[in-house]
Amino acid sequence: MSDPAVVIFTEKADWHSHGLARAIEREGLRPLIRSMTEAGFDLATGRPRLHVPGLEGLPEAIFVRLIPAGTTEQITSRLGLLHAARHMGVAVVNDARAIEVCVDKGMTTFMLAEAGLPTPLTLVRERRADAQAAFDAHGGPMVLKPLFGAQGKGVRLVSPGETLPEPGEVGGVYYLQAFVAARGYRASGRAHDWRVFTIGGRAVGAMIRRADEGWITNIFQGAVGEPAAVDGEAAALAVRAARAVGADYAGVDLIEDEDGRFLVLEVNSMPAWKGLNTATGVDVAAELARDLARRLARPDAA
Repeated sequence: MSDPAVVIFTEKADWHSHGLARAIEREGLRPLIRSMTEAGFDLATGRPRLHVPGLEGLPEAIFVRLIPAGTTEQITSRLGLLHAARHMGVAVVNDARAIEVCVDKGMTTFMLAEAGLPTPLTLVRERRADAQAAFDAHGGPMVLKPLFGAQGKGVRLVSPGETLPEPGEVGGVYYLQAFVAARGYRASGRAHDWRVFTIGGRAVGAMIRRADEGWITNIFQGAVGEPAAVDGEAAALAVRAARAVGADYAGVDLIEDEDGRFLVLEVNSMPAWKGLNTATGVDVAAELARDLARRLARPDAA
């Protein structure tokens, strides 16, 4: 039995989830904001069901805004719930497969490279000595990022000759990406990159993020967003990147190098959109709700 509801999974009800809920209501659907910490399984032979407070039966759809932080066991269980929901015929946006790819930067980069999309040279190693040897052989500056992480936290630039940090400082995995100087960075000392928001195979909004100073361009780290065109090379590349990782909606980060070539840096399967809304005026929540309603009206489009 299905309940005509759309469950919005998030960590806590916030600007994003409330705005999305209102947009979903405007599409004639019933939103239900919940944390994945409240959800679970009721399992019996031939009669498995999801347990979500306030929900009778299966929802029509699940929209994954955020998966709360937790233990390995908790995260595994939450992803399992999303896999199960999809297996039972629920439309899950984004589904567990896309989330699993995107939360692991190494797998994201692998999928981009496998699809033939331009992305910076990336090295992934567990042992410090192996990572150091690969970094030294590269011979140029590289960006060291947490394998799991967002909002520019824990990101650092390492220069040739520098010693990599202890394994405990990087979660036991070294993810190193060749540093790409953005077009005009060497002259101005201020970096910029692009964030393109894709939904259902199209770019709905884009902004250029400019750092106040230095090379980190994340909005949460003080960068400022300004509107950008959504009909050019960057937008087309972002759509291809989202497709490569299997994301129904995504925030795709790109950089334009000194030769004017765009490269994909990351794909976020649970992106925030407040900064994009502010910079561009695009009502991302409305776009997401419309796309979800379209999917439910035409299941073959999912």
